[in-house]
Amino acid sequence: MSNLILVRHGQSIWNKERRFTGWADIGLTEQGKSEAKHAGQLIKELNIKFDAYFTSELKRAVNSLDIILKVLNEKNAQINKTTKLNERNYGNLTSLNKDEIIKKYGNEQVKIWRRSYNIRPPAMDTKHPYKNKIDLNSSSESLKDTYERVLPYYKEKIEPLISLKKNVLIVFHGNSCRALLMKLFNISENKIIEFEVPTGNPLLINFDQNLKVNDFKYLDKKRAKKILFNV
Repeated sequence: MSNLILVRHGQSIWNKERRFTGWADIGLTEQGKSEAKHAGQLIKELNIKFDAYFTSELKRAVNSLDIILKVLNEKNAQINKTTKLNERNYGNLTSLNKDEIIKKYGNEQVKIWRRSYNIRPPAMDTKHPYKNKIDLNSSSESLKDTYERVLPYYKEKIEPLISLKKNVLIVFHGNSCRALLMKLFNISENKIIEFEVPTGNPLLINFDQNLKVNDFKYLDKKRAKKILFNV
């Protein structure tokens, strides 16, 4: 039986400041580093030998994985980094405070920008302070856009390992994780708006012989979020 563990990176500086981060390369807070360390300790208790590690190109995810690997005493691990697992591009919302944006546009509109499946945030304009600081392929992304880059990568690089009963660890971001979980747990476009991924809490998933989810659990039960199946 193969094991897939998904971890959203530990709390970032902009998570703490309630700012839209997206592709901005922002580091971890001390709490975020502690969350990653705790995630590593929880994973270590499972006594799983991993065959592959995947993460994004953004340092909050890369550093979280580095901390986890240190706890696991994996000194020479080969890490697969890709922009395909990056957070969604929040466009013109990047770097802005969420509470201030709610005051300006209203809670319902901001919730649609943050959680809906196919609606993009406002595109990043040419005068945005992060316009030339981020290597972007698009001016903004919906969750659907994120899904359409995460899923092909998963199908090509990760699912074949699962089919061979390999153990895989992925450390990435809230929306790239939501995109993948839509597929793995058959979560509908309507229900995904209510689903949030907690920072630094490993989600252990086991598969049956048909690569369908057989069992799953968050390793830190106190910080678990409910997974909404499309039933």
